[in-house]
Amino acid sequence: MRTSMRMFDVAKGSAADIASMVVQPSEQGRSLPGTDVFYHAGMVTGQCRQALLGQTPATIWLTGLSGAGKSTLAYALEAMLLDLAHPCFVLDGDNLRHGLSKDLGFSAPDRRENIRRTAEVARIMNEAGLIVVTALISPFRDDRKMARTIIGDARFVEVHVSTLVTVCEQRDPKGLYVRARAGQLAEFTGISSPYEIPLIPDLVLDTGALPLKDSTQTLLDLVAQRCFK
Repeated sequence: MRTSMRMFDVAKGSAADIASMVVQPSEQGRSLPGTDVFYHAGMVTGQCRQALLGQTPATIWLTGLSGAGKSTLAYALEAMLLDLAHPCFVLDGDNLRHGLSKDLGFSAPDRRENIRRTAEVARIMNEAGLIVVTALISPFRDDRKMARTIIGDARFVEVHVSTLVTVCEQRDPKGLYVRARAGQLAEFTGISSPYEIPLIPDLVLDTGALPLKDSTQTLLDLVAQRCFK
């Protein structure tokens, strides 16, 4: 850890230090509309977490076709960030479907719910001070807009992994394009279901034209601008 500052030490901390980390009562009483569920705020502020971790949290939302290189990029970026002592975590679409979203299919409503769940998890992890990297096809603009709303515009960084469908189909690491062309997979993005290109992404990366090392470094440079002090 790059800083030895202790965030919350009741025995040694001054009253002013502790008070600065206490959420004001006005922030604690919010209720979920139409329910008796109330929000219970913690005592440690986001500023304290940022000071401890030495970074501003953000969600790097990688979107693109299957086989575009999203997961490869996400895990390469995670390794580089951890090597620089910046806490982060990857939320990979396929991995999430083994647990959190294992009850969902690939219809438009199910895709939207998968993105909603992922965005909610990313938001919580950002609240904990982490940098989050998501790797999901997330083909529809409205769904990505929803994710941005959940996470917060200031923390949402949209990256279009723009690798051409022809390149993705040549790679086809999971054999999905072959099955989609054979009519064995319904609603397969890029073949039988559309992909809506981001209109104003924060970054565009074509892994078919740029080597992994260069793509990851470009992505890291963007994260450094947004997250590092």
